[in-house]
Amino acid sequence: MSDAEWAVVRDAMPVPGWLEGRGGQPQSYCHRQMVDAVRYLVAGGITWREMPADFPAWDRVYAFFRRWRDKGLTSEFHDRLRDRVRVVAGRDAEPTAGIIDVQSVKAAASVPASTRGFDGGKKVNGRKRHIVVDTLGLLLAVMVTAASVTDRDAGQTLLVRLRERHWRVTRVWADGGYTGRLVDFARGVLRVALTVVRRSDDTSGFTVLPKRWLVERTFAWLMHSRRLARDYETRTDTSEAVIEWAMSMVMSRRLARRAR
Repeated sequence: MSDAEWAVVRDAMPVPGWLEGRGGQPQSYCHRQMVDAVRYLVAGGITWREMPADFPAWDRVYAFFRRWRDKGLTSEFHDRLRDRVRVVAGRDAEPTAGIIDVQSVKAAASVPASTRGFDGGKKVNGRKRHIVVDTLGLLLAVMVTAASVTDRDAGQTLLVRLRERHWRVTRVWADGGYTGRLVDFARGVLRVALTVVRRSDDTSGFTVLPKRWLVERTFAWLMHSRRLARDYETRTDTSEAVIEWAMSMVMSRRLARRAR
């Protein structure tokens, strides 16, 4: 990271417990080096044991990544950056609308059979990444499942997560895979208007669909991180954390450019 980007990242990082008198011991490592090392792994797609000698030992970096994942610090860090990006863009920090979609990706041999499946529509053996983004394309909620899980079933769980974390969201746009009982569940239980944006039968070739292109652009941003070219993670919550780290890089770089 440049010094300008580190200033952005440092302000958004969770405060250690020992600084707030909540117990624990001061860390003996440099947070900037640890964050840089995790970002290097996510962006470059390397394995943990291939961590360059310029960074701390790979097991210490992995312990840092694992602790942030298990304690929810990765999500907290990501959400703080997202709130700042929204405010800088002239929006309220808390969104009121979102777009939901899914991406099927192949799974590496390290992915266990219990969390992988076959997506018959996309002909992909692996996992699905279900995400909800705001109208700026920023990540609001993410869930990783086996590719055999239907969009409607996963969408119900994801919308519940979204409602718990972003109670002001009242409208969500989706594609045709989310029709049926999910629309009734969203309206009756979550008080969210799930609007399906359909592709016209008369349209041929590529066409930009209203609102839905925003989430497709987010998937394109995420695929710049080579660790996300396919799913390499043994656990689904690790995959979700890697997605949040990738999106954090997108947002911190945007904020650093704005600060110049």
